[in-house]
Amino acid sequence: MRFPLRDIRMALAATVSLLVTAPQMASAAIDLDLTYVDANKPAYARFKNWVDTAVAGNPGYDFPASDAAYMFRLTGQAPYCSYAVQMVEAQVRAAETAISANTNPQVARDSYLYVGAMIGDLAITYDWCNAQVNASQKTRWAAYAEQAIYNVWNPTQAKWGARTATWSGWGTNDPANNYHYSFLEATMNWVLAYPNGANNWRSYLVSNKLPVLEGYFAALTGGGSEEGTGYGTSHMRLFPLYRLWRDATGLDLGNANAHMTDTISYWVNATVPTRDRFAPIGDQARTSIPNLYDYQRRIVLEARQMTTNAAAKNLAAWWLNNISVRTMQHGFNFRYDLLDAGTSTSPPTALTYHARGVGHLFTRTGWDTNAMWLAFSAGRYVQSHAHQDQGSFTLFENDWLAVTENIWTHSGIQQGTDVHNVVRFERAGSIIKQREPSVSSMTLNSTGPNGEVNATANLTPAYIAGAGVQSWTRNIDFRERKLTVQDNFSLTSGTTGIFQVNVPVRPTVSGNVVTAGKLRIRVLSPSNATLSVVDWKTTPGGSGEFLSGWRVEVRGGTTGYVVELSSTDSSAAPETVFSSGFD
Repeated sequence: MRFPLRDIRMALAATVSLLVTAPQMASAAIDLDLTYVDANKPAYARFKNWVDTAVAGNPGYDFPASDAAYMFRLTGQAPYCSYAVQMVEAQVRAAETAISANTNPQVARDSYLYVGAMIGDLAITYDWCNAQVNASQKTRWAAYAEQAIYNVWNPTQAKWGARTATWSGWGTNDPANNYHYSFLEATMNWVLAYPNGANNWRSYLVSNKLPVLEGYFAALTGGGSEEGTGYGTSHMRLFPLYRLWRDATGLDLGNANAHMTDTISYWVNATVPTRDRFAPIGDQARTSIPNLYDYQRRIVLEARQMTTNAAAKNLAAWWLNNISVRTMQHGFNFRYDLLDAGTSTSPPTALTYHARGVGHLFTRTGWDTNAMWLAFSAGRYVQSHAHQDQGSFTLFENDWLAVTENIWTHSGIQQGTDVHNVVRFERAGSIIKQREPSVSSMTLNSTGPNGEVNATANLTPAYIAGAGVQSWTRNIDFRERKLTVQDNFSLTSGTTGIFQVNVPVRPTVSGNVVTAGKLRIRVLSPSNATLSVVDWKTTPGGSGEFLSGWRVEVRGGTTGYVVELSSTDSSAAPETVFSSGFD
């Protein structure tokens, strides 16, 4: 059923400027506290218009039923629930049709990746719009949701109808995996909406899944994700679950350990000084170029809302009000701008941040937009979306100076050592891969003013014993806007080590010095090193996948290299200025 937009707006014109909670929803089982919503702010008007347009028959891209249910929860206006029920009913009917045709419903696609969003929509609508869900719908919706969740946690016994529908079980037992958060989202929402289900999912969560989740993140000091910064945006789905569970049950998973709060610091430091891009670590799924987007904003908004740490709240507020993404860019994210971004104007003071759990180090010469920024990686390589980038570095000053070639690819999922700023080891003409799983280590030797840092990484564990790399350590020394990289390695006969730096600008070579745009690379050791340049577009398979970029190669080191990287223009460029507040 469609409602003309004009009529909807007239019908809802009585919505008051203060938060209104529908009386019949007072006993909702999914008892989210929405008192943070300020109906006087532009974010509320944007979200309401997004939902009103959908209810009028013109939903925007990826409009979720839960957005309509949220507006009902906020206003008590029945048309919102009518639309949410209509959407969920369509989901269930489509699933029933597929099952009848002996095929899997959409909720099972891509190893149940979307089960959280789909069953989450169903659960919220089932609970908040319960009065508009008829008895037949309640029975059918419950049967569908129960089967979907059963299939998620029992992959070898999964079925649809009478048909066996086993699947891999990918991510079901891995709290580091983005799929896992979707599975939890479906289960946690449904547990609350339908507490008397025969499978007793609440007990399963409390005794099985949630303790493992909490224990894993308690050990991941410093925040961030082992999947990197691309797939690590999945925490935007995890952190709202902490809020959901706390509001509904009183159990505060988000503040049970420091990970969620630390993740605020992680993203603040992983953001480059111009505040529009971030460290490109691991697969970059949405787009290969790591521009800040709604997803990073969502993570920090959710963490800020949940954390009990006042300093972290202020840090999040500064970041949220100073990055390039001041408001959500796409309608399906408008709801999250209802969360309070705060008003802090105080930038951080610490210039160096070491996220030990994920093995990422960030430092910068200052918090001005002209600062030079460095990222360095050495730690756990245990996830499929992580890369063979142990020992890699990234350098930025107003733009990328040295950065993984992966950001200039079509796919954003080039994982090999050849695309990263590491020593590439080869034997018999083949690249020796870094192995997964492996755990390299990083020691922070010293820090100083202006972001000075000296660190040493033991990268030997990243290579299989006997593959050709007997040992490899890398020391980085960053001071006075200059990075010195010293590598020491021991190789078996027939194995060679090639120092490489990937750059976005065509390099020129003069003796032992390479210039690539504003980046100057000087080889200090060995004295007889040979330098060359590779155009990524001309490499095998390069056309279409490698869109631009060059790789500087340094050869001749038998036990190591010493290379200095600096900017040819360290004078202050005009500072990038973003308007403050919301648009």
